[in-house]
Amino acid sequence: MSYQTPQEALWAGPFGSEYITRNRAQNLLGPKIRMFSRILARARDVNSVFEIGPNVGLNLLAIRSVLPAIELNAIEINEDAYREVRAVIGDHATHGSILDFEIVRTFDFVFTSGVLIHINPDSLISVYDKMHAMSSRYIMVNEYYNPSPMEVTYRGQTGRLFKRDFCGDLLDRFEDLELVDYGFTYRRDPVFPQDDCTWFLLRKR
Repeated sequence: MSYQTPQEALWAGPFGSEYITRNRAQNLLGPKIRMFSRILARARDVNSVFEIGPNVGLNLLAIRSVLPAIELNAIEINEDAYREVRAVIGDHATHGSILDFEIVRTFDFVFTSGVLIHINPDSLISVYDKMHAMSSRYIMVNEYYNPSPMEVTYRGQTGRLFKRDFCGDLLDRFEDLELVDYGFTYRRDPVFPQDDCTWFLLRKR
């Protein structure tokens, strides 16, 4: 399979497969349930969800714990991770890159968690446009925040992790979006530690 960017090729290959082991730990599920409980409490009439880059599907499992009847959907670029998330959501899982994904319907809640930071900055607009087009009501991003774009060395590699104000980008690009809520997860939380990320919930007017 060919990819448009080196970041896609990295996550589709062995580097992405190695990430699975770190992301599979069940002790990560509790903190995710806590986070999504707060986020989804601010969202109304959410019956369908689409995650871009779910890895093994822990976010989706957390959402299902909060909303048991929810319809879960996702696209995952790494084949090994795709097989695991498919075991969670079945045929609602797609193997591939969001940059090549063809939109055929909309979903109530479209989100990323630790994924936009690994998208090539030149491809972000394409991903933003797809998220906006796919969402019938809510968009959520949970990423490393920085007021201005900056690159961070990631596991000894350059050109693989980029921090910025993803929420601000979305608000500036789409006039029909409004900020509903935001929050921060902290690695030193004594009960529910997570990576130091900031989440933003946006709603279409």
